[in-house]
Amino acid sequence: MTSDQIDADLHERLTQLETENRALRTQLDGYPSVVEDARASIPRSRGSGWTVLAAVLIVLGCLLAPVAVISGWAKSTLTDTDAFVATYAPLAHNAGVQSFVVDQAAAAINQNINVEQLTSDVIDGIKALGTRPRASVALDTLKGPATQGIETLVRNGITDFVASDAFADTWDRALRLSHTQLLATLSNDPQALVAAQSDGTIGVQLGPIIDDVKAALLARGLSVAARIPAVDRTIPIAQATQISTIQAGYRSVIALGGWLPWVALIFLAAGVLVARRRGVALVWAAVGLALSMLVLAIGLTIGRAVLLTAVPPALVPGDVTTLLYDTATTAMKDTAVIGLVLAVAIAVVGWFAGPFQTPRKLRGFYTDGIASARNNAERRGVTTGGFGDWVYQQRRVLHLILALAASAAIILLRPLSVSDILWTLTIAVLGLLIMSLVERPQRVDAVQPAPAAA
Repeated sequence: MTSDQIDADLHERLTQLETENRALRTQLDGYPSVVEDARASIPRSRGSGWTVLAAVLIVLGCLLAPVAVISGWAKSTLTDTDAFVATYAPLAHNAGVQSFVVDQAAAAINQNINVEQLTSDVIDGIKALGTRPRASVALDTLKGPATQGIETLVRNGITDFVASDAFADTWDRALRLSHTQLLATLSNDPQALVAAQSDGTIGVQLGPIIDDVKAALLARGLSVAARIPAVDRTIPIAQATQISTIQAGYRSVIALGGWLPWVALIFLAAGVLVARRRGVALVWAAVGLALSMLVLAIGLTIGRAVLLTAVPPALVPGDVTTLLYDTATTAMKDTAVIGLVLAVAIAVVGWFAGPFQTPRKLRGFYTDGIASARNNAERRGVTTGGFGDWVYQQRRVLHLILALAASAAIILLRPLSVSDILWTLTIAVLGLLIMSLVERPQRVDAVQPAPAAA
């Protein structure tokens, strides 16, 4: 090969490189966002004080999160009579609660009606009419069985009524009255009725139940029920030695329950925004929130065991105490589990999209795989054409819309469940995958070099 041929080849190669360079510059000018993104990715110099501030805000938000869940539940349940009734109304159909109510109602009736004395007076009245000695002895022996028979009839009547559909309405009415009186007691209203006894017992008013039981017994023909007076008694569901402490806690719930959840979220968001490395801060904030929700769930489980030891079985049977506690804390447990799952999901997404070495490699594998699948499809004549070009140009806007839609679904879905979070995350990931396959980035090798100059 002569020197002239070598010069010609070098000239041709140089011309080809210049043509490709012009094509690359033209493509880069058509996508200025690439340069802007590259500049935005350069970390700004911030002092270590910002890192300390971000850590403090995130820690405060994580510490406030469990308190916010409890105070939010307390405000919605303790201050709203309808919510309180809706929470405890299903217990009317529970066999353990029904048995407990039967025992309490029978005890209240027996305390107000001396069946033994009433039976003795009736038999003595018969004897006073004049009976033979052997008949008098026989009547005396009937006093015990007659007393037990009347008590059995009363208890059977109470049991039948509690097992009937009418008891649900009575139970709702008793709950509503009890909650109204409880609110008055917690508010330290001097006109409040007895919702909390002198020994700190808090429970459901038995009066409405006794009234309906009395009517049911009279309808069965048990005339002795007419002697049942109005009963002012409480079915105990909890006991606290210091009512003043409960009143102080109630006032705190009223003051903090409404806005404390927002404060916790603001602290977490602010901690991420002021951090020097927001991606890392987002992952740590999500991990901290997940741990706080896990601690709350464990604390609620431990609280049940503590309550069982604090409430004596003589006051409330253990199974009823457990049922009442689980009914009261179900909403908080669900919120803790949902918060835990949501925080873990955010941590995983933040880690995958963050500036870490392993997710960078994973993102590279994902990008290469998508590009390979797209190129193979185009070589076989399957292409999205102009629509794919538009999707690529508007990809950031579309990603933002998808993120906002997923966030709105999680915020607006009520009641929110773990399955809702998982489905939302799955749909968002599928949406990103579909957009990655549909978009058509302009390839450099698709630009044909200009013919070499003669």
